[in-house]
Amino acid sequence: MLDSMVAAAFDPPFMPPFIPPSQPIRLLSRREYDRLVDLGWFIGEPIELLRGVLVTMSPQGRAHASAIEFFNEQLVLQLAGRHGVRPQLPFAADDWSEPEPDFAVLRKDPSLRDHPSEALLVVEIAASSLAIDRGLKRTIYAEVEIPEYWIVDVNGRTVEVHTRPDGGRYSRVQTLRDGDVLRPTLLPGVTVHIADIPR
Repeated sequence: MLDSMVAAAFDPPFMPPFIPPSQPIRLLSRREYDRLVDLGWFIGEPIELLRGVLVTMSPQGRAHASAIEFFNEQLVLQLAGRHGVRPQLPFAADDWSEPEPDFAVLRKDPSLRDHPSEALLVVEIAASSLAIDRGLKRTIYAEVEIPEYWIVDVNGRTVEVHTRPDGGRYSRVQTLRDGDVLRPTLLPGVTVHIADIPR
């Protein structure tokens, strides 16, 4: 019985075509979402939990995939043994959000038994996802005080560097282009040349 109720809740044919603004919407907490994942729900579905809502992630085109491969190589090589690099894995932002950033760089913590909730750097590679990366995700990362957030715009050939989280927003934003070099503030010695990002 419970299984059929859960299936109905997440199966679009059971959802009304229009939900009036006065009708309350049941949000999903991060703990509930994790429990459903542990029970085998959403296997093979590219989704993440943002503000209590399951959001479908954009498929990866060639440019997006090439940028993922490039940043993974750069970060892993330059941070080997010093910090953990988590590509496209769950990040426990708060009680209602569990995004899966393209990269999260963390202090190594062997005692960690849950998805991490702190990071030194978060990177999102954006092609078709630019609006949500600049909007909802940027707000979530700022609210939980991720000290540095990069948005790699593979179409515009730029990287937006967001730092100094303050009151749910980043107070400093820089846009770097070809000829500029990324130097994360909390990861000394790491450098990534914008011009080297695959086109």
